[in-house]
Amino acid sequence: MKMQKSFRLLFVLIATLLFSWTSAQAQDGLSTIMVMTIDGTIAPASQQYLARAVQVAERQNAEALILQLNTPGGSIATMTEMVQIIRASHVPVIVYITPSGGMAGSAGTIITLAGHASAMAPETIIGAASPINSDGSDIGETAKAKEIEALKATVRTLTERRGAEAIAIAEATIEEARAVSVNEAFEVGLIDFVASDLGDLLSQLDGFEVNIQGETRPLNTANSRVDDIPLTFIEQLLKMLTDPNIVFLLIAIGTQAIFIELGSPGGWVAGFIGVVALALAVYGMGILPVNWFGLIFIIISFVLFILDVKAPTHGALTAAGIGSFIVGALVLFNSAGTPEFARVSVPLVITVAVLIALMFTAILTFALRALKAPVRTGQQSMLGRQGFAKTDFTPDGTVRVGSELWSAEKADSTEAISKGERVEVVEVEGLRLKVKKI
Repeated sequence: MKMQKSFRLLFVLIATLLFSWTSAQAQDGLSTIMVMTIDGTIAPASQQYLARAVQVAERQNAEALILQLNTPGGSIATMTEMVQIIRASHVPVIVYITPSGGMAGSAGTIITLAGHASAMAPETIIGAASPINSDGSDIGETAKAKEIEALKATVRTLTERRGAEAIAIAEATIEEARAVSVNEAFEVGLIDFVASDLGDLLSQLDGFEVNIQGETRPLNTANSRVDDIPLTFIEQLLKMLTDPNIVFLLIAIGTQAIFIELGSPGGWVAGFIGVVALALAVYGMGILPVNWFGLIFIIISFVLFILDVKAPTHGALTAAGIGSFIVGALVLFNSAGTPEFARVSVPLVITVAVLIALMFTAILTFALRALKAPVRTGQQSMLGRQGFAKTDFTPDGTVRVGSELWSAEKADSTEAISKGERVEVVEVEGLRLKVKKI
């Protein structure tokens, strides 16, 4: 019996080791697919994220890097750098426009065309890649003509393998700001696949040949292992700073903190918070299309708020400050021609303006109350204050008023005051109080 048990244990151990070895071998034989996601404006953070993802994919000898893209567009300079990173990659970069309802607009169009293969999810669009100024307005005719011709040359280079019809559509997205649906893009060969999800895309990619670094290479994506490359904390922070609503809040907090520091100097917390918030806001405004003239109105609004506190005008300057703040925020971010993705929420602007106004109104109320309060100094400040008896009054005693002990006598000699009873100061004679029982 003992021998049988020993053989059974040995058999189980060998089987376990054999299974683990087989699993490890099978795991090692799987191809690795790296996946990254850019969802939002094309900004310097996007370029840094892509460069890092390509390095990770190359270091792990991945079969492919899939870039899941959903963007309304962004900086042409950043887009150009991202195209260069994709074309210089030693790992095939597959650009996949997703999810359904998403888009690769403006700069996202050219990034998609730069991929070694491209795909779109159902109900997505691509196009509208005409160049505009950083503030959202049309650029001058000469400069626009140069920019358009340069971009058209770029897309011709990127789509030359796709045929004349695809090249014509790609050029139209730049010259005529044309946008096409997923089915239109697929029919003319502007993209390679229509995939409902990542699994569907990997299934279609298996065996597909891509040209990378002048070499044709078939993809092996069947039974592949998928690894995500998430954003780092710094990349998440930089991405957040391309949100106009976040930038607007930073401007509001930073400007208010600076004025608080100037109004009551000596501390450092408000000033530090203000400087940091404004520094982050300046970074965001350097990326977003903004009209800097709006910043003047925002500064004027806080000056009006401060003036209403320093020289109370019963809220007139605060009301003017609210109007100036709202106008400034809308001029800064929502000027005519500014792309929709770079616009700040109007309800958010109004809400923040009202909250700031309420805060300054509260400060103004306390200031007016302090001005109207009677001035009490010295002995006058003791009149009406309350305390309690520390001893029985026979007829004199000791009382505690606030944190001080005072000698006291009864204001009414017929009144009995016992230890612990509440009293009120009615008169001060030198260092002696006259009190009555409450």
